[in-house]
Amino acid sequence: MSKSPSVFESAHKGDFDLIKNKLEDDPSLLTKRDENERILLHWASVGGNFKLVSFLVELGSVIDSLDDNDNTPLILASSAGHFPVVCLLLEKGAKVNQKTTSGHSALQYAASKGWLEICQKLLDYKADINIADNRSATPLHRAASKGNTSIVKCLLNYCDQLDIDSRDAYGNTPLHLACEEDRQEEARLLVQNGASLQARNAEKKTPLELCSRTLHRLLVN
Repeated sequence: MSKSPSVFESAHKGDFDLIKNKLEDDPSLLTKRDENERILLHWASVGGNFKLVSFLVELGSVIDSLDDNDNTPLILASSAGHFPVVCLLLEKGAKVNQKTTSGHSALQYAASKGWLEICQKLLDYKADINIADNRSATPLHRAASKGNTSIVKCLLNYCDQLDIDSRDAYGNTPLHLACEEDRQEEARLLVQNGASLQARNAEKKTPLELCSRTLHRLLVN
């Protein structure tokens, strides 16, 4: 006989009627935590279930509840690419710059995964464009290394705020990482917007020393 899903699994799947009925029977489920310290709102958010997220928020669920890794519902929704849920949580006052235990924010996850609409919405709500994780990597580091061209362009639109030569724990700038990964379009954009070709990382290497021959020619010509 198959095991019936837990209330948290049902929230993840978006079973609105089941969750609604269970909460009517036992309102304490709104704040109940699973083994990962997640509440229903965490699971509804990561599942992208807008109707259920809205319902839980209206019932008074804690918007910025932290799980065992300090993930908030906003961080989970941003990482999973659920734009409508991200918008709702921000409208309801979610903390845009909350970090996980690894120092990752909603903007860092969205930049890493290429969720352009979410990055823009987070920035509209004053996300720290230079927010750094525990290894001092910023959203620009992540987007440049992953080859997320649209995100790099989005971040470069905030040149008055952006630290284009921010260094991670290894002394690498976003341009170092773009060159190392042979992200040619991203490297070109960074240089066009003032990224330093002379910056040296902890190994005393410049971005050009990490380039392929093709990218080297592209950047110096």
